[in-house]
Amino acid sequence: MSQTDNSTKAQERLMAIANSLKAVEAVSAATQAIENPRPPFPVPNPTIPFWRTELHEIDNRRSTAELPEQCDIVIIGSGFSGASIAHHILEGNSSPPSMVILEARSACSGATGRNGGHLKPSPYYTVEKYTRMFGRQGAIDIASFECKQLDAVKELVRKEKIDCDFILTRAYDVMMDEDEDFPTVRDVWYLPAAAAEVQSGVKGAKCAFSFPVASVWPYKLVTHLLSQAEKRGVNIQTHTPVTYVTEGADADGYWTVTTPRGQLRAKKVIFATNGYTAGILPSFQDKIIPVRGICSRIMTPKGALGPSLPSSYSVRHNAKGADYHISRTDGSFIIGGGRPRYLHRAEEWYGVFDDSKLIEPAVPHFDGLMQRTFRGFEDSNASVDRIWTGIMGYTSDLMPYVGAVPSRPGQFICAGFNGHGMPNIFLASKGLAKMVLQECTFEETELPKPFKPTEARLLSTKNAVLDLLK
Repeated sequence: MSQTDNSTKAQERLMAIANSLKAVEAVSAATQAIENPRPPFPVPNPTIPFWRTELHEIDNRRSTAELPEQCDIVIIGSGFSGASIAHHILEGNSSPPSMVILEARSACSGATGRNGGHLKPSPYYTVEKYTRMFGRQGAIDIASFECKQLDAVKELVRKEKIDCDFILTRAYDVMMDEDEDFPTVRDVWYLPAAAAEVQSGVKGAKCAFSFPVASVWPYKLVTHLLSQAEKRGVNIQTHTPVTYVTEGADADGYWTVTTPRGQLRAKKVIFATNGYTAGILPSFQDKIIPVRGICSRIMTPKGALGPSLPSSYSVRHNAKGADYHISRTDGSFIIGGGRPRYLHRAEEWYGVFDDSKLIEPAVPHFDGLMQRTFRGFEDSNASVDRIWTGIMGYTSDLMPYVGAVPSRPGQFICAGFNGHGMPNIFLASKGLAKMVLQECTFEETELPKPFKPTEARLLSTKNAVLDLLK
């Protein structure tokens, strides 16, 4: 036998040993992840939001008794992002890839099922800030992208005949601290102090902006999309938390996804995990930060309706805190916010992923809120019917991550929407679905440039979320 043959066989043995060691390390890492999940992760027994008082039959669905061993695409997360991605991959596709959706808890039990029901773009408030960050055109692109969501979701609801209380209306953004005229885009009306209080009904308004928005029952929207996806062959597995994803694909190009119920191999992995992303994608530690928020449902006594409030609202107490509000057709109001009560206490919200507890300093804020805020509600006896918390995903640079995960070919992310996912996610997920299906670049989509995941973003040490504490 020649020296070359001996050398080749030695190299093959070394490769086999290295691969075996990698396999052992992967098994060890997966076992460790199951026994001691890396935070953040969804906790059991979360508070119950109003949106989850009428549950869909898919809420605790497992399409098959056992976890599939393999698929083309696995989507981690069953909120608006996960459901929308599956919808866009299936839409108009006569031969779709095999897909599995993994959800840690019940369907749509994360941020989407706990939000304020607002589909509210920001056509003016963030324009000035984004102009400083990304230039004039960059700011316009982001604002325009958000505004397009209204028509896109409206058309989705119409086409799919989704029963989700979708209402197209106008918002009043009411300023309580100063009279300031912001740069505006697309159909924004400015009301100075003299008109703002009368037109909006908000006591003490300094000025207001009005523009088109929508409200929706988010859980019903998402569970409809999930049920339709299942009818097209998507395998949905609730109560199946992902604890570990291999750091590299195997020789056949598959990523291994570990859960307490077993492992699944997938050619492509999509993280629709928002505030929980860093728990299974460590490179996003301190880049997508779990932030706890609080929301409520307020009602007047049965048969004692208050004045009509057909619009939706953001009552901005100052630059760091606003109460957001939608009026429902049953006469109740969904109101979230209360930040001035707890923002200075970072331990209540920053990096917090426990939605089984309330933000106690904020709870009193919702008592008497309608009476304090709106003209005509002084004698309404409006009171809190229900209050809950939810975990949002805030990013250190205030932009979502939508696209391919850097240095992990075959992995994608749609997360980190900074509490502003409803007016971004549907079309963001459409762009992501295009990248997944067509293997095109980010630049070949219509996504705003700042949404692109890059190594530079992951390496940056800046943290804009902490600026809220200053």
